[in-house]
Amino acid sequence: MNVQRTWPRGCASALVLALACALLGAVPGAAAEPEPKPTVTLSTSRAGTGGSVTVTGKGWRPRALLMMLVCGQGTPAAGVPGGTNSCANAEGRAVTTGGDGGFRKRLPVAEPPKPCPCVVHVATVTGEKAAVDAAFKVAGHPVKPLREPRGGRLAVLADTRLDGSSGLLTWFGSPPSRQLVVTVGNLGTAPVRNPVFQVGTSHGVFAPQWEQQQWRGTIAPGAKARIRLPVELPAGAHGDYLVSLRYGSDVLAEQPWGVGRPWGVTLFWVLLALVVPAAVFRVGMVAVDRLRPAKGPGGRPQGRHRTRRVTAALPGGTRLTKNALLTKNALLAKAALLRRTDTAAADDPAPTSRDTGSTSTGLPWFTPDTDPGAPAGQLSAPSDNGPPTKGKP
Repeated sequence: MNVQRTWPRGCASALVLALACALLGAVPGAAAEPEPKPTVTLSTSRAGTGGSVTVTGKGWRPRALLMMLVCGQGTPAAGVPGGTNSCANAEGRAVTTGGDGGFRKRLPVAEPPKPCPCVVHVATVTGEKAAVDAAFKVAGHPVKPLREPRGGRLAVLADTRLDGSSGLLTWFGSPPSRQLVVTVGNLGTAPVRNPVFQVGTSHGVFAPQWEQQQWRGTIAPGAKARIRLPVELPAGAHGDYLVSLRYGSDVLAEQPWGVGRPWGVTLFWVLLALVVPAAVFRVGMVAVDRLRPAKGPGGRPQGRHRTRRVTAALPGGTRLTKNALLTKNALLAKAALLRRTDTAAADDPAPTSRDTGSTSTGLPWFTPDTDPGAPAGQLSAPSDNGPPTKGKP
């Protein structure tokens, strides 16, 4: 006997529903929660100059650096159309979010350069862009309503880019230049003729420096146009820059620009540090050569207080100075004297005091003259042609 087990219809429907829920939960990202949006709350909505307001934020990127400013001509919906130029930048504060993306910071209240409506503007400094504006009233500050745009209204329809490249002169400190290319469309009801844009460049946390540039042409309602505007940085600029495009009070686009370091300038200074000392040394050597006394005959320097040196030539081209010449003559004379003394002693020894009965010794080559015609007692020097003779007493 076969027993067939049947499931109630209600139980089967519940089983199918449970399996469907399990499958949906197993799909990656099907039930993922959306990322929280950054928010800002203020401890008070109104304060005067000299006071302070405590700003509390949640949902920001962890460990992110933020700046907080009191800005004029801004609303929470439209933000700050004038950028940070309409904010009290000197009284701004920086804060770093915690690991959960939250922060709490006290912000001093100061009057912005633009009239209210005012906001507390909180924005990221580095990394992914994010900004939140909270309505705030500055007591005693003038209020001026925002102007609503009339006629044509331009908006960016495509991604912006920077065209161009750096040349060799940029490597030596020439101003880097690019072309900002952006496609805009007219979302208004009236044509826009010859629009005037403002191109700003900023470095780091500094506010952009704006420059007005006019584009020649007409953009009809519902039409679009590609606009090219030149961008140039100061000479020797390097690092991370941000190029911004503004039309009226609206910032249409922002484009980062990384500029390399001009290593040619560094190379120039290194070469200058080596060349200048070498040139100074060379000039000094030339000056010493020009100030050195002139050389006389024979290549010897001559001057007012220099003693002239007497020289003599020897066989073989050797030259002797005065002192050496005197020494040479003295040695020659002494040698001749010794030769004559030796010759006279060998032929006829000189009389001694024992032979003559005198205690004095005479010169060996002076003897009494034996010439009959010579006067008595006159002595004569021996002749060089023969041996010396001994005179009779």
